[in-house]
Amino acid sequence: MKKPRQGDHWYFVDETGDPVFYDRHGNLIVGQEGGSPILTLGFIETSDPGAIRQALAELHGQIRADRYLQSISSIEKTNRAFHAKDDAPEVRYLVYQTLARLDFKAQFVVARKIERVFRNSFHANESDFYDYLVSLLFENVLHRYTHNGIYLSQRGTRLRQSCLEDAIRRGVARFEANWNTTVETQIRVQPQTAVGEPCLQAIDYMNWAVYRAFVRREMRYYRFVEDKVSLLVDRYDSGNYPRNWYHRGNPFEVEKASPL
Repeated sequence: MKKPRQGDHWYFVDETGDPVFYDRHGNLIVGQEGGSPILTLGFIETSDPGAIRQALAELHGQIRADRYLQSISSIEKTNRAFHAKDDAPEVRYLVYQTLARLDFKAQFVVARKIERVFRNSFHANESDFYDYLVSLLFENVLHRYTHNGIYLSQRGTRLRQSCLEDAIRRGVARFEANWNTTVETQIRVQPQTAVGEPCLQAIDYMNWAVYRAFVRREMRYYRFVEDKVSLLVDRYDSGNYPRNWYHRGNPFEVEKASPL
């Protein structure tokens, strides 16, 4: 294993979809209203988060100064933080144009919500399901730089955040076991909101592009930023293994993935 590069590197983590399988009556709702067919965890990584923050701040200023955009009903929410699901199409176009110019990479773990897997592997526990994806997302990345800062989109209580930190460290432990090595890099984990950390707005948009590709089979958003994606794992597309690990040598195309 190569020695880690000296310096700071940052990861900004968010989800799309949800870990919900059942309604309050115990009925399976995957793919129905209130229950998405997938849960995706993703991050963007960069050694220069300041450039992303500045670019998004400048775009916010541009939008606030635009009389046409300020007449859009959802613009008040947009002015606080970009959110791909809620932003108007005109805003969405501008955000993707901005992201395409920025220097960052992204990785994703997509989990198809298969009830048999949920029960057998995670004992029907949503937190265990979610935390496993977090550990898988970080399994092969935290040995590369000496100092790693991880910003998680804030989720629930302080105890819940602690569980996510533990999940990240379990991923590192699997890497150590697989490669018979010791990871001695520093890892700092911090919860944050999209309003307080603009880089979380960037991963929200990247996640949305992945979600639309899988759920709507709509590739136009993903194609616009696909050069940013260094890895996309379609974890439970077992009929497509090992082609369900998408990377530079095997670029993701929705036609390659099994239908949901």
